[in-house]
Amino acid sequence: MSDAPEGGIARGGPRDTPASVPDDGAGTGEPGRPLTALLGDPRAPGRHTGPADPLRNTYRAMPETERSALWRQRLHEAEAGLTRLLAAQDDDVPLTEWFALQSEIFADLPDPAAGTATDWQRVFFRGQALMERFLVARYGEESLVQWARANAEVHRDVEPDHGRGAADPVHRIARQAELYGSDYEFDEATDPAPATPSARAALTITHCAIWDYREKARRSGVRLTLASPCTYCTEALSANIRAKGFEPSHRLRNGPTGHGCRWEAAATAPAAEPGPTPPPADTHTPREQ
Repeated sequence: MSDAPEGGIARGGPRDTPASVPDDGAGTGEPGRPLTALLGDPRAPGRHTGPADPLRNTYRAMPETERSALWRQRLHEAEAGLTRLLAAQDDDVPLTEWFALQSEIFADLPDPAAGTATDWQRVFFRGQALMERFLVARYGEESLVQWARANAEVHRDVEPDHGRGAADPVHRIARQAELYGSDYEFDEATDPAPATPSARAALTITHCAIWDYREKARRSGVRLTLASPCTYCTEALSANIRAKGFEPSHRLRNGPTGHGCRWEAAATAPAAEPGPTPPPADTHTPREQ
């Protein structure tokens, strides 16, 4: 699967034309919304928005086939991660119940040749909601942390390495944000194609469109498993960054542009070389003179 190397600030869709997003019933679908960005209106006088501006090289033009592939990969990571997690449980997992859930997750899959990114988005949203509900009902909300870590083990194996160091996991976050139509911007220090692997990379999601999807679903009467999407999302993204060998940090935001977050990935400090072993302490008691 391709991964375009550009970084920058992105908008999930045109300001004047609503994006067409299905209301899939999983708590994550909403028609388009006028999007805003933290850096101001790109059409404002004096702001350069041409392709030479590195902050404007975005994933907005991600091809349809690549969007579909990323939705499929995310579904695979989630389902394979849950299978891995259930196999490690000490209790007797009811396999017939799990098989029935899998049949719901993979029901009505899009046609391999004609399925669109929107079709695969619908399947992912449905599967994510079903798996969250299954886990929370059986093991409690705390099990989502274990699920995120199990998914990250799959992510480590299936997500390609592109040789950009810490920028690799940050670009994966940006591509996921693009799927939802979120607004995001890379730090200027996050070189889209560094000559050498970067030791640190960061981006800020200035408006998280997942909240818009969920609020639309809530108003439509859809039962949501979690009070906030951040409960699972922050655990999942942190685990993915760690699985790729970097240290994550994040900060949630809420301001004029709505809900958002800032993410950083940094190379872990090398372990200190062990120093020379000190001589044993002298425990000899001097003789009295």
